Amino acid sequence: MSKIPTHYDAIILGAGGAGLMCAAVAGQRGRKVLLIDHADEPGKKILISGGGRCNFTNIGTAPDRYLSQNKHFAKSALSRYSAGDFIALVDRYGIDWHEKTLGQLFCDGSARQIVAMLMDECPADAVSLSLGKSISNISHGDGRYRVEYGGETAFAPSLVVATGGPSIPKMGATGFAYDLARQFGLKIVEPRPALVPLTLGGEETLFRELSGVSAPVIARCGKTAFREAALFTHKGLSGPAILQISSYWQHGESVEIDFLPDLAGDWLSQAKRQLPRLSLKKAINAHLPARLTETLIERIALEGELGNLTDKKLDEATRRLSHWRFMPNGTEGFAKAEVTAGGISTAELSSKNMEARQVPGFYAIGEAVDVTGWLGGYNFQWAWASGHAAGKAI
Repeated sequence: MSKIPTHYDAIILGAGGAGLMCAAVAGQRGRKVLLIDHADEPGKKILISGGGRCNFTNIGTAPDRYLSQNKHFAKSALSRYSAGDFIALVDRYGIDWHEKTLGQLFCDGSARQIVAMLMDECPADAVSLSLGKSISNISHGDGRYRVEYGGETAFAPSLVVATGGPSIPKMGATGFAYDLARQFGLKIVEPRPALVPLTLGGEETLFRELSGVSAPVIARCGKTAFREAALFTHKGLSGPAILQISSYWQHGESVEIDFLPDLAGDWLSQAKRQLPRLSLKKAINAHLPARLTETLIERIALEGELGNLTDKKLDEATRRLSHWRFMPNGTEGFAKAEVTAGGISTAELSSKNMEARQVPGFYAIGEAVDVTGWLGGYNFQWAWASGHAAGKAI
């Protein structure tokens, strides 16, 4: 015997960061909300983020630190629910936190504190949570959405898609949000892995021998540059600088690395004046890990004491080290991507409340939307802000 259908003000699909925030805000407004997730507990991605400590926001949050086909789309939601607003919520719950680097905020304790806080923010009499239930069908008629899940059926005039993108599939992530959006006639910006390691092939495979070696660099792609650490892996390049630049990289483009970001263009010829007997290898080794120095010198094909090398050759060596071009042959894909770039087109949505312009009552928030933040808490802030915007509207 099937269960009696249940009526709600809103059904939210996905109990991640965006879905939990949306449910909390709507529930506190007295809305009756059903929050559904296929996972066995809420906030699965929150729990694994930041090494289990959750990099929950970034104090440097600004719209220009997000990628989207509409670079202005994120402004409205981010301005109405800021990093400061989320920090105030965290403080209210007595959760201790610290700033790591570049404005990144982490829990002192555990990411579980953030999930517990968001769950606590959902009023028990307003928000119903259904976990471990797969959605079998969604339809719309007579001004309401019908959701069939785990042998049950629910109805609501508002449907919120907060199921994220396909990054980290081992956690059950899929392109469900895109299929659903297409079902209702919304356009999708081609999804691709972002904040993801890059792979090297051809002649550059020799750099794989440096697996485990890292160095502070400036990574560039086009007009975008990030100054952080790069890490060589057994497949290619990773580390914060590479993850950041990967979101801007397209197949066929080069990535330029400045291995000596603090040194002037003539530093080697200047060193030659002061220490002519110093070898080129030792001069470079003073600034870079030994294994990396050896590999780079091998590729430059220049060696000997500085005093025996012309200024022209030394300056050319510096130029190579400051503008080292890699030609990645791909990325490590959605399996290793922290987030997904692309998604439900922002042209289809209201930037004020995340509702589809042509489909009343259909909302999309969080990673499912074509808004992708930098590494370091920016994507969580988008989850909170977009979830808050929709929660105020449903």
